[in-house]
Amino acid sequence: MSMDYKDYYKILGVERSASTDDIRKSYRKLAMQYHPDRNPGNKQAEEKFKEINEAYQALSDPQKRARYDQLGSEYSNWQQRGAPGDFDWSQWFNNQQSGRGGTRVEYGDLNDLFGQGGFSDFFQSIFGGGMSGTATGTRTRSVPAYQQPIVISLQEAHEGALRSFQSSGRKVEVRIPAGVKTGSKVRVAGAGPEGRDLYLIVEVAEDVRFEREGNDLRTSVTIDAFTAILGGEAEVETMDGKVKLKIPAGTQPEQVFRLAGRGMPHLKSAHTKGDLFVRVKVRIPKQLSSRQKALLEEAARQKSV
Repeated sequence: MSMDYKDYYKILGVERSASTDDIRKSYRKLAMQYHPDRNPGNKQAEEKFKEINEAYQALSDPQKRARYDQLGSEYSNWQQRGAPGDFDWSQWFNNQQSGRGGTRVEYGDLNDLFGQGGFSDFFQSIFGGGMSGTATGTRTRSVPAYQQPIVISLQEAHEGALRSFQSSGRKVEVRIPAGVKTGSKVRVAGAGPEGRDLYLIVEVAEDVRFEREGNDLRTSVTIDAFTAILGGEAEVETMDGKVKLKIPAGTQPEQVFRLAGRGMPHLKSAHTKGDLFVRVKVRIPKQLSSRQKALLEEAARQKSV
């Protein structure tokens, strides 16, 4: 049996020692980059997206990752030996099916979302391709858990999102409700093969502007020292656009202001939202005009009186 080895760690751009959290972060970033919705009609991006999802399926589950690492070790040893011919995939595959440390695998069916060829032969050979082994070596069909990871942006999680895909020859549109979090499941009734339900497992990508804590958001704004001392306004980014934040005179560095109702919507009540907490950072000027310097020196003398 001749087959190319797939380096799932390289596909996700992580080290073999990467933590589960590192793997998840890399997957989110790449899945957002190559998602078909962002690359309409781009077959290369679609194939890359399939590859990324396959790698994540293999490495995000501890059991599957352990099995894959075992294969990787054996394959690496074979390469170092410089043995002639192809790697003995059939022997390794038979070991899985004979019950020697084999694992039953259930995985989301990418074919539902992208047509034929969702998982590679490599993946199916290692994890059974939906087949589970018995003690006698008989191969029986396992029942797949029709789950598919889906990556959305924080903005989409705030507003809700629409996704569409082909399933059983028909176009299915799915509304991702506002307020979803990473790990939220969206049930699509009857969208799987044979009319089974399909569950979309949501991954919310990180946003450089905000840090999410439940339904609350945290961000920061930088103001100059004069605004902190005298008071004024600062422009703050929110999920609904920029707003003016009133800065009271005497505002201290790292002081936090709360903007009520500017956070994420509650999943079961989209009209109810969390809060946005804004941390103030004060920028000290490196250069002053002679007039500014004179005024500050005068203020310093008065303080010492």
